[in-house]
Amino acid sequence: MDATIAFPLLVGLVVVALFFDFLNGLHDAANSIATIVSTRVLRPHYAVLWAAFFNFIAFLFFGLHVAETVGKGIVDASIVTPAVIFSALVGAIVWNIVTWVAGIPSSSSHALIGGLVGAGVAKAGTGAIVWSGLGKTVAAIVLSPATGFVLALLLVLVVSWLFVRQTPFAVDNTFRVLQFFSASLYSLGHGGNDAQKTMGIIAVLLYSQGVLGQTFYVPLWVVLTCQSALALGTLFGGWRIVHTMGSKITRLNPMQGFCAESGGAITLFAATWLGVPVSTTHTITGAIIGVGAARRVSAVRWGIAGNIVVAWVVTLPATAAISALTYLATRLAG
Repeated sequence: MDATIAFPLLVGLVVVALFFDFLNGLHDAANSIATIVSTRVLRPHYAVLWAAFFNFIAFLFFGLHVAETVGKGIVDASIVTPAVIFSALVGAIVWNIVTWVAGIPSSSSHALIGGLVGAGVAKAGTGAIVWSGLGKTVAAIVLSPATGFVLALLLVLVVSWLFVRQTPFAVDNTFRVLQFFSASLYSLGHGGNDAQKTMGIIAVLLYSQGVLGQTFYVPLWVVLTCQSALALGTLFGGWRIVHTMGSKITRLNPMQGFCAESGGAITLFAATWLGVPVSTTHTITGAIIGVGAARRVSAVRWGIAGNIVVAWVVTLPATAAISALTYLATRLAG
């Protein structure tokens, strides 16, 4: 692929990016609905409709700081070519499909970041990396689940104190209603952070081809198509990962589900406003472990949690390697 490409090929690359966005919604549907499904507050098909709606409208509530970080804050925008974007997307898509089939809740976000880094380094060496932006993203691998864990743990303790005189039946009924609110907030956070990553990819591709002129920005049509693709992917669900997230890590009741979703939502809102591309998978997993640990340490299946952490650590280098090899293959083919 050359630095400039014909319009049909540019459209094809945008379609590939939207396919990744669809897979992101499919793969990460569990992030939005695992808790509300596992607590039996909503049936799965109603839950995905609920989540998809709030995924779509998220652009109304957040700025585009995450899209700008991904578009020009991970690798130098000046070295971005269609071959770099194509290779980054291939690495992320391959990793998403592999982990989805295996039922592993890995991070679509970090798969895309790893893909960008791998393709960028294959093209221009380590000088292509914007270390400040990449550093924030790598730090978020630890900070986002840790923040979700702490917030969810604190919420469980506060809620348990506030409702100490209520009967279990009354508490259960109250939080069955409140979970609609917390699940909505988490889906907003998911849509606000995750869809923006694909927006950034498409915007930097358009910028590299001169479509946006001299100034990098995210056109409205890119915002709407990315939110739509993510919401559509969520509609199709990701039931293997829902099972892992919703019941294999720890058993949840509606009160715990509310605390996990609320802790995760607060984390995502803060990260999105700061322009940090965090993993919604990492965040909700940390929150679920937090509510389980609040009950008792043995309530968490630490072996499964450990396997998930291994997948987190492997995602960046694995997708970087796949994308780098893809880039080299496109160079040889071209």
